[in-house]
This record gives sequence, structure tokens and C-alpha cells, in this order.
Amino acid sequence: MAAQNNAPLPDGLEIAGYRIVKKIASGGFSIVYLAYDADGNAVAIKEYLPSALALRQPGELIPVIAKQNLPVYRIGLKCFFEEGRALAMIAHPNVVRVLNFFRANETVYMVMAYESGYSLQEHIARLNAKGSRLGEAFIRQIFSGVCGGLREVHANKLLHLDLKPANIYLRTDGTPILLDFGAARQTINADVPKLTPMYTPGFAPPELYSKAATLGPWSDIYSIGASMFACMAGAPAQAADQRKAEDKMGPHYDKLAASYSPELVAMVRSCLDMDPLARPQSVFALQKVLQTAMPAPPPAAAADKLGGQWRALVERVGAFGRKKTNT
Repeated sequence: MAAQNNAPLPDGLEIAGYRIVKKIASGGFSIVYLAYDADGNAVAIKEYLPSALALRQPGELIPVIAKQNLPVYRIGLKCFFEEGRALAMIAHPNVVRVLNFFRANETVYMVMAYESGYSLQEHIARLNAKGSRLGEAFIRQIFSGVCGGLREVHANKLLHLDLKPANIYLRTDGTPILLDFGAARQTINADVPKLTPMYTPGFAPPELYSKAATLGPWSDIYSIGASMFACMAGAPAQAADQRKAEDKMGPHYDKLAASYSPELVAMVRSCLDMDPLARPQSVFALQKVLQTAMPAPPPAAAADKLGGQWRALVERVGAFGRKKTNT
């Protein structure tokens, strides 16, 4: 079954006490609207509407779902609702604030605080167009905030599982917000409608490609490393499934060493380790390194030594992270 183009809700529609202003984003899974609440505050409303399962024609409010797609549609609906309920428990400046969630039109809506700004992916693209890259101080600042939000997410026994620059939003004051969680979100296989794990090549950890692998904080840490790599290189890392066949990341790390400190390159390399146990097991160690003063670039020969020191730190922190995760 091919994905369909779903008509958005009409501008000006009143729904559950909110007034839809306009559609601001859409994808194969959902449509996001700018809306106003009863007090005139701007909010973002995300509507569950998987285009491979449901079809809504212009002028209609309720989507048409073929009978054979109903079971999968309902499972996804339940996941989406549970994601909203879980996120509503988190109040952190670096995590999108879920204000409300409600059922209407035979689907579910998630109401979030509306923020002015742009995605980190858009920022990278703008710099790419000028032939430049993000500076280390900026990367450290942004990802220190990302790690702060992610620590809160993990403390609430949740995983993000779709961390990438497109899901890191920068407010106009430059502070980051984590958006669009994938822990409860699933993609729909367009040929045989069913729920399958979601992943973004270049940012997804190798364990997302395997049904047998265990997911944990280390999975999000791979994606943090991949997101930092994209900021530094201007392009995504090699996809994890391709790395299993032939890992070509080594030369890319070497190129980064010309522009970034060995500590930062070593940390990114550690996060992107194909072995989940070789990565940091919590974001605490990453945040600590990101918040230290930027060192003066040492001679190239010192980079290998620093990489070894980082791996030793990872092993110590990883043991602590594993203990904490198992409690």
C-alpha cells in the first residue's frame, strides 16, 4: 500500500478548546499545526495520522482507515498516546514541553509549547551553503544542553531513539530543545502495513537494526555522537548497517582532528563505537567533558593518548551507568 497525501485540518478550526492557525510541518507519521489556546497562547499541536494507513480527504475531519489496517493503526495510536503521557511528566528547559493530549476525530493530538527558532539541521545546512562548519565552543554549548535534557529523559526511564540534528531545535536565544521522540513512535512499512522500529541512517545506533539487541541509554549516546559528528563534518556519519560490513569512519575522524580538539574528536569516536558496551553508558560523562574549558590544540601525536584516556574514563563511567540502569 503506497503512502497517501493527507489533507491537514482546515485553518480556523476549533478543536478541544484550541484554534488551528495553520499547518507548520508534516511527515509520513503526523501533521503539526500552529494553534492558539483559549487564553491566546501559541501552541504546537501534533496529530497522529500515518499516511500509509489512513487517508483524509480535503474538507473531511475523520480519516478513512481500511479494515485490514485498523489493528496496526490502533497500536500506533496507543504508542503515540503513551508517549504524550510520558513526556507530560517531564519539565526541563531542554525537553519539549507537552501541555496536553486529547482524542478527537478518531485519532490523538499532542499539545506542546510553541517555541520560535529553527532546527540544528537547518543551521548546519546554512553553514554548508557558505562552506563553513560549526565552531567547537558552539557545539559544546549546544550538546551540553542536549545532554542535560537527555539525562532527565533517561531519569524518567524513557529513551529518545530518534536523536538527530533535525530533532534538536534551537530557540532564538540559542538554547536547544529535544523534539520528536521516537521511543514510542514507529514507522509504517508502506508495502505491508505493520509497525517496524524507526531509524534514521547515519544517526541510528546499530542495535536499532537488530530485533535481538537491547536498547538503552547507550543507544541515544550513539545518536548524540552522530549528531555532533554531523555538526563537525557537515554531513551524517556512515550508516551503522554499512559500518558492520565495512567501517569507513576512521579517515573522517582524522580529518576532524584538524579543526577540533582531540578531546572532542575522541569523545565523538567513543560515542560512535559499534559495540554498545564500549560507549559511555550514561550522558553524565559526556556532559562533563563538554563543560570543561576548551584545551589548546596539542601536537597530533597526543591525540592517540587522549583517545586511550577517554576510553579508560568510559569504562569507569560505563560500569556505573550499567549499575544504575539495572536498578
